[in-house]
Amino acid sequence: MARTSRSSVSKWRYCQPSYYLKRPQRLALLFIAFVCCSLFVWDRQTLTREHEVEVSKLNEELTTLRSLLEDIKNAHGDALGKIELPKKEVPEDPIEIERRQKVKEAMLHAWSSYEQYAWGQDELQPQSKNGVNSFGGLGATLIDSLDTLYIMGLEEQFQKAKEWIANSLDFNKDYEASVFETTIRVVGGLLSAYDLSNDQVFLDKAKDIADRLLPAWDTPSGIPYNIINLAHGRPHNPGWTGGESILADSGTEQLEFIALSQRTGDPKYQQKAQRA
Repeated sequence: MARTSRSSVSKWRYCQPSYYLKRPQRLALLFIAFVCCSLFVWDRQTLTREHEVEVSKLNEELTTLRSLLEDIKNAHGDALGKIELPKKEVPEDPIEIERRQKVKEAMLHAWSSYEQYAWGQDELQPQSKNGVNSFGGLGATLIDSLDTLYIMGLEEQFQKAKEWIANSLDFNKDYEASVFETTIRVVGGLLSAYDLSNDQVFLDKAKDIADRLLPAWDTPSGIPYNIINLAHGRPHNPGWTGGESILADSGTEQLEFIALSQRTGDPKYQQKAQRA
């Protein structure tokens, strides 16, 4: 009975101020805990109030728009569909226009040099003005630049690049290609150009190179090899990895292969990539 009484007293001692006054460290911890809880509650309440204000503003705007729509309906009746609401013109910032032009000029400078000294090759070495095929002669720079040319409105340059892809780009090469580099630069570049222009030549070429890369996914785990011969389809891993696949490669390659299945309607690319 005495033990029970003593136990109940010991439980209630934590509620007595004298307990903490005799133990300053625990008092400090209690104070810190109280401050943290108070800040948390205050922060939540502030966010809730801000959210309520935003919702209130949106509701007011919605009510105003509904009233405006009703007024237009009452005034014009069936002719509502023919009414063209005035468009609010936003003046362009002269500084932004100048910046865009400078970026476009830089692109033209780089592209014209590539055209002159390394056309159709993977890279331009700017100091020696020589072209090099660091990725097997797949026109990596050209394909990688297609979307930029299109977005910048460089129609002449884009069309010339498209003609080279249609007539000169050949993937049947006895070359040990990096699956990762070929996927992100060539498959990805061709898919971007197709999405922007809707030109079938880009999708056909993307399918061609992707079909040559697919045997790299024929592994027990589904994790692809990192190197493959484009002509013979013999995949393997580089020696510097100890014969192991690089996991980061297989993760990022899923993006292009899933996108290719979505564009072509052929599920084989997505199935191979997601099996990893």
